[in-house]
Amino acid sequence: MPKRSPLAPIFLTVFLDMLGVGIIIPVLPALFISPTTSFLPIETSVAERSVLYGYLVAIYPLMQFFGAPVLGALSDRHGRRPMLVISLLGTLMGYLLFGWAILLKNLPLLFLSRALPGFTGGNISIVYSAISDLTVDDPKSRPKYFGLVGMAFGLGFILGPALGGLLADDSVVSWFDHSTPFWFTALLTFVNIILLWRLFPETLKKRRETAIRFLSGVANIRKAFSSPNLRGIFQVSLLLSLGFAFFTQFFAVYLMQRFGMSEKDIGIIFAWVGVWLVFTQGVTVRQLSKKVAPQRILKFSMLLLAISIPLVLIPQNPWAVMWINPLIATFQGVTSPNLTTVVSGQASTEEQGEILGINQSMISVGQLIPPLIAGYLNSLNGAYPILAGGITIFLGWVTYISLQLKQAKRARDEEKK
Repeated sequence: MPKRSPLAPIFLTVFLDMLGVGIIIPVLPALFISPTTSFLPIETSVAERSVLYGYLVAIYPLMQFFGAPVLGALSDRHGRRPMLVISLLGTLMGYLLFGWAILLKNLPLLFLSRALPGFTGGNISIVYSAISDLTVDDPKSRPKYFGLVGMAFGLGFILGPALGGLLADDSVVSWFDHSTPFWFTALLTFVNIILLWRLFPETLKKRRETAIRFLSGVANIRKAFSSPNLRGIFQVSLLLSLGFAFFTQFFAVYLMQRFGMSEKDIGIIFAWVGVWLVFTQGVTVRQLSKKVAPQRILKFSMLLLAISIPLVLIPQNPWAVMWINPLIATFQGVTSPNLTTVVSGQASTEEQGEILGINQSMISVGQLIPPLIAGYLNSLNGAYPILAGGITIFLGWVTYISLQLKQAKRARDEEKK
């Protein structure tokens, strides 16, 4: 019997997972920001809606901060396959609870529905660990495979948001409402679990007794900033995550508030972004990985991403932002897998799960802080969260350039000895 390659099921797992995430993108802000929403009382002010939305967005990465390192360590002990299944089971329960909370108009249940899948939502770091397992003997191919994961992200974003906008629109089908996308994503996640269990072969060859601690996320942050070899690159990872979260988490809110876009309109915008993410991850990243080192790519891609994000504030026509979104998608699509490759390169073969779990902790913190701040910023001006995103990514680029200069100087000094 021929040996099954795990790349196809990895791609399918990420695609179905991100399709579910993409479906809820246009729906989530509509529950809080849209003046026609029926979830919050009509007398709720715009500022209160904005802050509540920020808190709801923040609860997922908050729980992921604690859960992802635990799943990463468990995947080092017990394998990638069973931990991926557990992660997706939590996601399934979250979608079911979210749909039920909308029907009941129960705000605490809504927060619980995001907290549970947040804690079990370490699947991407496990996927990256599986790819690292597969490329032990060929580390140069990691950007290509990380790019394939990004391509699956993009495909999910092409279909997901557009589908979510349709599923929430009762003019399409009379019984559609804001809960319908969550029932659909629950079904998708169930299918994902079945396919993963049947098709995904275990990639971990050598088990490692990584310590499992509930507060290991806190320890990860301490380790990231105390280790001379890790501190610099994790600072870059944190700033990039902070900046991009400012943008992505409140871009739909900006479109809804400034231009009055509907869920369907926002779905189309994000689907367009997904098209460019797929092209970037499937074509651009693969070609660049053959010719240019990840360290050199990041010198330019991060700066261009920082510049392109604030450009979405310029157009007066809502559909004109579609000319700018390809720039953001391209530069983010190039930056993300190459930065993951650089982070992965800091670890030995046995430490991939732990190091990528630490990186996921940094990303979780980067996704946690912006909505807590951006909710208040948005109540002052809808452009402020997007400006904050561009500025923060620019600081990440400055940090990365400084790190590269220090490493070059250290290398020259060692040559002289």
